[in-house]
Amino acid sequence: MNATHAQDFVRPLPRSSTRTAIVIAALGMLTCGLITLLPVKALAQTPMQDNKAGSLELVDPDVFRACGDPRNLPFSNDKSEGFENKLAELFAAKLGKKLSYTYFPQATGFVRMTLGSYRCDVIIGFPQGDDQAQATIPYYRTTYALITKRGSGLEDVTAINDPRLKGKRIGVVAKTPPSTYMAANGLLGHAKSYPLFIDTRADSSAQAMIDDLNQGNIDCGILWGPMAGYYAAKANPPLVVVPLVKETTGPQMMYRIGMAVRPADQEWKRTLNKLITENQVEINKLLISYNIPILDETNKPITSETLSKRP
Repeated sequence: MNATHAQDFVRPLPRSSTRTAIVIAALGMLTCGLITLLPVKALAQTPMQDNKAGSLELVDPDVFRACGDPRNLPFSNDKSEGFENKLAELFAAKLGKKLSYTYFPQATGFVRMTLGSYRCDVIIGFPQGDDQAQATIPYYRTTYALITKRGSGLEDVTAINDPRLKGKRIGVVAKTPPSTYMAANGLLGHAKSYPLFIDTRADSSAQAMIDDLNQGNIDCGILWGPMAGYYAAKANPPLVVVPLVKETTGPQMMYRIGMAVRPADQEWKRTLNKLITENQVEINKLLISYNIPILDETNKPITSETLSKRP
C-alpha cells in the first residue's frame, strides 16, 4: 500500500479491488492539473525480438523503464529520492539495464497513462487486490499506524478501540479506513479531518497532521504506514509510530504491496518475482532505512534483526 494510488499529489493509499477505500488516498487522488510526462521514448510498433528475460514483452529490453509520481515522498519523486526510486535502481543494476523513469501523478488514469500506454514497464508500488494491472508477489506489507508524542501516554496504543483514545483529538485523513473504525468507537466527535484529495505540489495532509501534533493541536494521528513512519522520523523530536494490526472487523487496514506489470507480460512478471525473492533482505533494509513500518506474515514488525522475514 499504496492506490490507484494515493494522494496525487498525495500518495494514493492502497485500496482493495475497487481501491477507493483506502487508497484512493494512500496508494488516486484527483489532481489539480496533470504533469507533463518526462522523457518517453517512441513506442515500438512491434515487440522486440531478443533472448533477454522479458524482452519479448518489453519495448526496450536494455532499459528498466519504471513509472512513478514526481512528488510523492517517501515513495518517489523526480529527484530519485524515494524508496521506490532506490528499488528501481537496485533492480536495474541486478539486470544490467539502464534505468529510465516516466513520471505522472498517481491519480485517476495513472495506470492507463503509464503501463497501459507503454510509457513504462513496471509500477514499483502497487497493492495486491487492485485489478487495474497484474501484480507481482509482494515485497512488503504494511498498515495504517498511530503517531503520537513520546510521553503522551498513548505510545503503546495498538487498537482504535483502546479506551485511552476516548475524548482525544485524533487526526485522520477523511474517507480512509481508520475513520470507519473511529466512527464505530465514537471518536469522530473530537477528531480533526485532513483532506484526501490534495495537490501535493502545494500541500501535504501528512505534514499538516505532523505539524498539528507537534503544536499540540491534536493528541495523536492515524496515517498510512509508510507516510507515518517517514514523516514521524523527520519531526523534531521524532514521534512514536505504532502499527495498527488488530482492526479486523471493518475495512482492510493492512496491505501487501508488490509491483505492477501489464496482464500479458508473464515473463517480465516472473523476472521481477525472482528479483524480489532473491533480494528480500536488501529490500527490507531499504524500507527500514526510510522508517517504513513493515510486517511479516504474522503481523510482527520486521526489524534489522529479522531482515530475512517476508511479507
